[in-house]
Amino acid sequence: MLSAALVLAGCTAERGPMPGGYAMGGAEPAAATSDESFGTLASPCGPGDASGATDQGVSDTEIRIGYGDDRGYTKSPGLNREMSDAMSAMIDWCNAQGGIGGRQIVGTDYDAAMTQANSVMQDACATQFMMVGHGFALDQTSEQTRIACNLAAVPGFTVSPEAANGPMTFQGVPFPVDVANGSMWFQMAEVHPELTDRFTLVGSTMPTIISSLQKIRSVAEAAGFDLLDCGVTLNYEGEASYVPFAQMVKDCGAGGLWTSRSATPNELNFFKAVTEAGVDPVLFGEATWYGEAVAEYNAGTGLIDGLMAGMQFQPLENADSVPAVAKYVELVEGRDGKTALLGMQATSSFLLWATAADACGSDLTRQCMIDELSSIHEWDGGGLHAVTDPGANLPSPCGLMVQLDGADYSQAYPSDSAQFECDERYLVRTDASTWGTELGEDRVATKFLGPAVLTPRA
Repeated sequence: MLSAALVLAGCTAERGPMPGGYAMGGAEPAAATSDESFGTLASPCGPGDASGATDQGVSDTEIRIGYGDDRGYTKSPGLNREMSDAMSAMIDWCNAQGGIGGRQIVGTDYDAAMTQANSVMQDACATQFMMVGHGFALDQTSEQTRIACNLAAVPGFTVSPEAANGPMTFQGVPFPVDVANGSMWFQMAEVHPELTDRFTLVGSTMPTIISSLQKIRSVAEAAGFDLLDCGVTLNYEGEASYVPFAQMVKDCGAGGLWTSRSATPNELNFFKAVTEAGVDPVLFGEATWYGEAVAEYNAGTGLIDGLMAGMQFQPLENADSVPAVAKYVELVEGRDGKTALLGMQATSSFLLWATAADACGSDLTRQCMIDELSSIHEWDGGGLHAVTDPGANLPSPCGLMVQLDGADYSQAYPSDSAQFECDERYLVRTDASTWGTELGEDRVATKFLGPAVLTPRA
């Protein structure tokens, strides 16, 4: 998918200094051990003779991993089971082929319910080999616990700065604090050049969203936007009335609204109030605004027609032309699970973990996993998403945008379906003042580091 070869200065097996550009390359996945594939990726699963109780959660016959989400948080019903559904399906798919080197994967499905992430991590620290394909909105509350017990992780997503650049952490689609994929803002400037001086950011009282908005502001400015400051900061728990905030948007003359929050009822109520105030801005948000709940809401109201979301993943609507998406849908729906973007994120991270675990063979230790994961510098989950660099914790220089009309999403940019637009400019170095944490020279968050933390061996 890359339109040009982009160069990353000083890229090594470890997370090195801030990059000057971008490149793909690195260790090749281990040879497939079964005839299965996931899109363009030869399956890392299959029979074998791996053996030994090499680490916590590993035996001659089993590998224990934890996963999960925040589905029990009742105030955000959109935080449901799609990540757990994907992980369950992928574990079954892998085990049916023989597991990893002959060891069966035993998964523990956790529900952090937003506020219980640390309790989840305490349990995982005592029982699991690794955490894989999970995503907890308040992951900053569990990072100290995870690092203290050297629990390596391959999450489906991270939120807090401490987790995004955390030690012993690798993601299929990295989201570091110091380098951002700004494709959606550059592409929005192409789609709506008349709005580059009329966009405003919707603020929140939630610390992780505050941190996210600081980074988004620097990315938008790098893409040529001169953002308005309309003074809108919404209480994360909800407002008695959104009318005063809608009036702020109207008085400010905003023609576009960006939100870093997911499509919760509170955020939808705000957008409804904006529409009722007689304002019709372009609505723009994170990839979390691509989802069934959002489409169903708009089908009944039409209030967010034209909503646009930036993505590094292929939309589900492209399943007919993207084998990896079709495979994901087949596996999850085959277990009566729910397909969604977060599920694809968990799937990519599971495949990344499995690829490294297969390479470790009988030497399946957390140290070996970190060595293998840090050497993977070209990853697209078999075609699920644009190519990333998990080993160096760098996002892709590619992206696309989808648009919602009625109950249907369609690819809005670029015009060629199932294609990403790639540009070196899309990788934006963010200012250190926006990081929300201190990074070492290796770009790893230093807040909870201790002398026993595992790092990649040369």
